[in-house]
Amino acid sequence: MSLNVELIKDKILSENYFVLRNITYDLTRKNGEVVRHKREVYDRGNGAAVLLYNREKKSVVLIRQFRVATWVNGNPDGMLIEACAGLLDDDEPEVCIRKEAIEETGYRVNAAEKVFELYTSPGGVTELIHLFIAEYDDASRANEGGGVEDEEIEVLEMPFSEALEKVKQGVIRDAKTVLLLQHLQLRGIMD
Repeated sequence: MSLNVELIKDKILSENYFVLRNITYDLTRKNGEVVRHKREVYDRGNGAAVLLYNREKKSVVLIRQFRVATWVNGNPDGMLIEACAGLLDDDEPEVCIRKEAIEETGYRVNAAEKVFELYTSPGGVTELIHLFIAEYDDASRANEGGGVEDEEIEVLEMPFSEALEKVKQGVIRDAKTVLLLQHLQLRGIMD
């Protein structure tokens, strides 16, 4: 089903960190009726994430860091366990994950497999995230990780089974990370 959409107004409300827009558009429904909508849309750019895994050790590398939006929404300490990720800026997705992996986890990504790309919250956020998996081993550790100057990132290497248990317990609540962990499980990569 194809809809006819006409942009009426695009007003920038804020450009403090990312761009918040107020969009007014007309949507022509399949019965021909035109309905006007007004929505706020948050444009934070597109991103990429990678889940590092080791078949031999049956382990994964995740990070734990403060995420202000989770804190505002009731996460008491604002800390979130997740796969390493970052915004594309002007990079290709695979370049982004290689850069983020070395900065955040300290591991070099040699070969990555793109598993899918998804909209994170399509009702109000423009972000499309490219999700990858990549094998790591001890030899691919280049540094301690921990992020750049203004980040406080803890690197977590844990058994894959423990990561899945943390999903069940509600300890890992980051959507991209849950999807990537379940992807490894569904494909039997860690069997």
